[in-house]
Amino acid sequence: MGRRAGRSPEATRRLLLDAAADLVRTRGLGASLDEMARAAGVSKGGLIYHFASKDELVLALAQDLLDEFREAVRTSLDPADTGPGRLTRAYVRACLDPAADERTARELIILTAQLMTSAEVAELARRDEERWAAELAEDGLPPDVVTLVRAAADGASSAPLWGGPAAPAFQRLREQLLALTREPGRWVG
Repeated sequence: MGRRAGRSPEATRRLLLDAAADLVRTRGLGASLDEMARAAGVSKGGLIYHFASKDELVLALAQDLLDEFREAVRTSLDPADTGPGRLTRAYVRACLDPAADERTARELIILTAQLMTSAEVAELARRDEERWAAELAEDGLPPDVVTLVRAAADGASSAPLWGGPAAPAFQRLREQLLALTREPGRWVG
């Protein structure tokens, strides 16, 4: 299977990442490069052109997920919101997006769990966490508030794995976390 006419290298790379995500989610890191290439409709040589090894593909997939979340936070920034906690509020909105599809969220959690079995991915995630911690520490909120809000948002975002709270309760939690970032003194003394 050669490169299809009209498909850009970026489109092929996206196909490979999406196919790898599907296979890693369902089969774990034991899925082979051959299977990933077939699932993407690309030759193994085409896959190797984009990703020299399975480890490189797995790291690229993990980085892609981290980048997608960072972009979701960025797009959740409210241009009218210039006060302390602006980034933390965007983080909450990205984690607890009421429009998020429960099945997609469940699939993302499963994929993340599979990827985290790789020591290299765990290290990548640790560095990303350090970056978030540094950025959120500069957001103008008390550190305890940031820790509490992030822990609640991160935990609640995994709720679809277990069936999660009903939409009204989930929405109430989202609003309470956002309120906590607007009036931190009211909650933490």
